[in-house]
Amino acid sequence: MSYTTLISTHDLAQHIQSAQTLVIDCRFDLMDTEIGREDYLESHLPGAIYADLNKDLSGEIVAGKTGRHPLPDVEKFCQKLSQWGVDNSIQVIAYDDRGGAMAARLWWLLQWMGHDKAAVLDGGWNKWVSEGRNTSSSVPQREARKFSVNIQTQLSASVNDVLNAINDDSIKLLDARASDRFRGENETLDNKAGHIPGAINVPFIGNLNDEGCFLSPQALQSRYESILGSTPGRNSIVYCGSGVTAAHDILAMKVAGISDARLYAGSWSHWITNDKHPIATGD
Repeated sequence: MSYTTLISTHDLAQHIQSAQTLVIDCRFDLMDTEIGREDYLESHLPGAIYADLNKDLSGEIVAGKTGRHPLPDVEKFCQKLSQWGVDNSIQVIAYDDRGGAMAARLWWLLQWMGHDKAAVLDGGWNKWVSEGRNTSSSVPQREARKFSVNIQTQLSASVNDVLNAINDDSIKLLDARASDRFRGENETLDNKAGHIPGAINVPFIGNLNDEGCFLSPQALQSRYESILGSTPGRNSIVYCGSGVTAAHDILAMKVAGISDARLYAGSWSHWITNDKHPIATGD
């Protein structure tokens, strides 16, 4: 079993009891930060543990210096993965109830840490439940393992990379936020509205069909090739509000066969900490 992008509910059901599989519940609501854990404790996929976006999948926020969800400290996150029972042989499956918007963050972190055997459950909690599959309220106790880190530096982009990209036609900047936030019309999370100059708006929700599952690889390929043209994945930098839903675009690109897109993890919430950084509004 080796899934590196998406896994279907059917395929997960065949492997969920395996000792080599770890399912991680990533349900989270930015407006109600405890509801995800509460929902997990009430009911979750069998054997799943819970990962909190703020507490587990993000680092310490430093006012005026970081975005809202900075990357976790590598050593601390490595220890956490080890405590969760993840080593380099374990297949990790992440899911949420938002079309993978939160689960993709864990998927990207694991890719960045050098763990390829990570995938997002296509359709997530909603599809699993709608199919009448088993759930549980038991919190499992897993035996610790030793996770080995191999940071993939090519998967991340610094703020300087973004600054350089503004004036470099060979680099594409993609903004995964909703179009109204991109245009600066409806900013409810950050204290400045707009987008990074030159960015192309690619809302992550456009990666999904009406049932909340990812579009086919062919449809995703068509979507991103229409945006990137001949630009290779490694020459694209993706951001969002705080570096969470941008990972959804990166995952979708990989499903489409476009690999090595880079994440600007600080994203908009980091960009606006520097008053010298330019801001654009509108389309």
